[in-house]
Amino acid sequence: MAVFTRRQFSTEKGICHIPETTIAKLPDPSGFSTDPFTDIIRDGARKLIEQAIHAELAALMAAFADEKLENGTSRLVRHGYLPEREVMTGIGPVPVKVPRVRDRKPGEDRITFTPSILPRYLRKAKSVEELLPWLYLKGVSTGDFSEALAALLGPNAQGLSAKTITRLKADWWTDYEAWQKRDLSHRRFLYIWADGVYFKPRMSEEKQCVLVIVGADEYGRKELLAMSDGFRESTESWRELLLDLKGRGLKQDPKLAIGDGALGFWTALREVFATTREQRCWVHKTMNVLNALPKSLQDKAKGHLHDIWQAETKVEAGAAFDFFVETYGVKYDKAVAKLVKDREALLTFYDYPAEHWKHIRTSNPIESTFATVRHRTKRTKGCLSRRTGLAMAFKLMMSAQGKWRKLDGQNRLPEIIQGVEFRDGLRQVQAAA
Repeated sequence: MAVFTRRQFSTEKGICHIPETTIAKLPDPSGFSTDPFTDIIRDGARKLIEQAIHAELAALMAAFADEKLENGTSRLVRHGYLPEREVMTGIGPVPVKVPRVRDRKPGEDRITFTPSILPRYLRKAKSVEELLPWLYLKGVSTGDFSEALAALLGPNAQGLSAKTITRLKADWWTDYEAWQKRDLSHRRFLYIWADGVYFKPRMSEEKQCVLVIVGADEYGRKELLAMSDGFRESTESWRELLLDLKGRGLKQDPKLAIGDGALGFWTALREVFATTREQRCWVHKTMNVLNALPKSLQDKAKGHLHDIWQAETKVEAGAAFDFFVETYGVKYDKAVAKLVKDREALLTFYDYPAEHWKHIRTSNPIESTFATVRHRTKRTKGCLSRRTGLAMAFKLMMSAQGKWRKLDGQNRLPEIIQGVEFRDGLRQVQAAA
């Protein structure tokens, strides 16, 4: 490594300065170059973490400041630091030092200090933990994880290997089993979206069908309500899933269920939640109808279908419905039959608040999330087991759940609970007798 020095002369002070030695660094053989900008961000993160920890420590010390021992000394005092450790974050490893406290009072109930933002055994930030399944879902094989994470987080990314993913997959399944048993007795869900999503876990097996139900509670929050490995969306599989929800405390029937035309779900729904009304998904219905039409007509027909569910009133929707039947019914009776058989269930949403229409006309929250699962199974050429596929789908749904929008018009939800009538999206005021 070559070493150079350079003299600098100040004419104002008449002093010759010899700066620090400059070193011409050779390229890093690992292929990673230094990034001053990232170093600054990482240093700033370290300082912010230290500030938060010391603020929490100061609050603890203040809470016990008045407690003294018999000799008049403070019960709680600072006692150095724990050994420094690195926490893997989205900007690479950040070194942290946690201060210790000493409780001088004898006894077993000694006070210790563990920062809430930095649990004792934390080694990876939650964002990194979430990054791992996303990389896996995007098609990065476990053997390439070290290289991929090093490129994202820097060459010092430690402990993120194929073994980490193996452990994580086991954790996903444990989390899934615990989630399946959670108590629902204190919850109420007004809307539910249901769909059966298929993907192929192994080349030698049939496609895996995952039954999914997403619910919206009385506060307008959407969440994953149920997920199970089903058999071809059969009535028996859906019945088992719905009965499990009821058995864990979901006693009140949802007001509305949204889904595609799979007969298995609707048959099971009528048996388990008899008072729940039905809304067919317009996205699924549109695709089914268009697939039965020539490609040359699909764009035009799609516009006519949109005229139905975008109508302001149920009467206008009915007129657009009749127009579609008259326009395409003569030559393309099979396409029209797919639409006509679910006419009433396709227009149920008009009996609910207009603010909710955008949410309850389709089961899109489920379908769009599972697009990533399908992408992953294609990239891996079907090397997943059925159990891993289900656990992975669960992990993805739970990660996506945090980004789901709450229902618009949340002030309408109490009215739905009370049974207030809506017509064409508007509340109907009952006239006094």
